Amino acid sequence: MEGSLWGHLPLLVRSNSKESVEYILQALWKTRKTGLDSGDRLVIREMLQLQHDSDLDPLLVCLRMLIRRCVYENVSKDDIQKLFPSEVLPELQRLLTLLLQKFQREWQEDLLKDQVTLPRVKAMTWNMANQQDTESSDPMAVINLKLQNDAQSHPGELDVKFQLAKDTLETMLSSMHCIRDQLINTDDTSNRHSSQETNMV
Repeated sequence: MEGSLWGHLPLLVRSNSKESVEYILQALWKTRKTGLDSGDRLVIREMLQLQHDSDLDPLLVCLRMLIRRCVYENVSKDDIQKLFPSEVLPELQRLLTLLLQKFQREWQEDLLKDQVTLPRVKAMTWNMANQQDTESSDPMAVINLKLQNDAQSHPGELDVKFQLAKDTLETMLSSMHCIRDQLINTDDTSNRHSSQETNMV
């Protein structure tokens, strides 16, 4: 599949300007999580004088693959040109290499911001101890809650301790099981999506 994609890069020559190719790359990066909307796709099709989305899609896949390699694989600026096989026209190699070099640091900084501003709580565990309230005949539960966080800005564990009356204990436990399951499911879903994206490109 990968070898056949490179043949779509010459479509960029239709844009007739470096600024148009720059716009396309920036649009692809900004929409890396959501995908291009219909308005963006129409603008790019007009730039490239393409009639149908089906003509555009293979080119976009190829460009996204280049962007991912340039940003996620931490390729050095001097090595970006090596991402292209020899079958890619030299003028296209030069143009795309220049633009990828221009935006590489900015995009990598965006990626770092994503990781910092979206911390993920990996796991939640707890234990309980029955405690008799000296001022009341109602037993209390003391819950020690441990949250494990893998965010770069706040790594490690967070301990939370609180007391709970017996009549609300069952509801609280049910909620905590729910939260834990959601955390596990979120992490599994994130891993699956990451794997699917990798397989796609």
